[in-house]
Amino acid sequence: MSDHRTLARVAGLLYLLTFATSIPALALKQPFLQAGGAGAPTAAQGAVVLEILLALSCLGTAVVLAPVTRRVSEPLALGFVGSRVLEAAAVLIGAVALLALIRIGPNPGAGADVLVATHDAAFLLGPGLLPAINAVLLGAVLFRAGLVPRVLPLLGFIGAPLLVASACATLFGALDQVSPLAGLAALPIALWELGLGLWLVLRGFRADAVERLALRRSAVG
Repeated sequence: MSDHRTLARVAGLLYLLTFATSIPALALKQPFLQAGGAGAPTAAQGAVVLEILLALSCLGTAVVLAPVTRRVSEPLALGFVGSRVLEAAAVLIGAVALLALIRIGPNPGAGADVLVATHDAAFLLGPGLLPAINAVLLGAVLFRAGLVPRVLPLLGFIGAPLLVASACATLFGALDQVSPLAGLAALPIALWELGLGLWLVLRGFRADAVERLALRRSAVG
């Protein structure tokens, strides 16, 4: 039981770390990106560091939760790991594009448009779309096993189609990537991830659900 408590707490802290890095990173880099790399780079440099931490925390959540999620569903657990890997890769691609834009200097020229477009595409795929897939895969595991209150994965299930719709609207030019409406569409997913992180840190997995998984493992073994 103590092992599960430790896993839950570490996973919860990693989920909270995604919030502590992603939101400030967006605020720090957005003015620099909007200026096409012509602005002061100091804040954008901080955003690069935060996005590297964000990518690592994304990977960490999947790795730390894997021993538990695999007991519920191997395919869903592997799918969640794969989706998190893709999300982390997209975040890192965006960070590399941002870093390249910084290194070009105060007069980036035409190359800046390519780097900004690369960053925006990576942002759309990573934080803009893949969290919806993560919510469905991990939410299905947690909901099925009852490891957390079912209202938490339900938030993810509600938010997933909203986030996908927002990403599609952005892709086809009907919605600005960083806009109040896009933020509103992402709110349920944000609440799901924040709520899950807080619950795992403060309460951990439900004891009765952990016991059922242990009994199932003993029966199979």
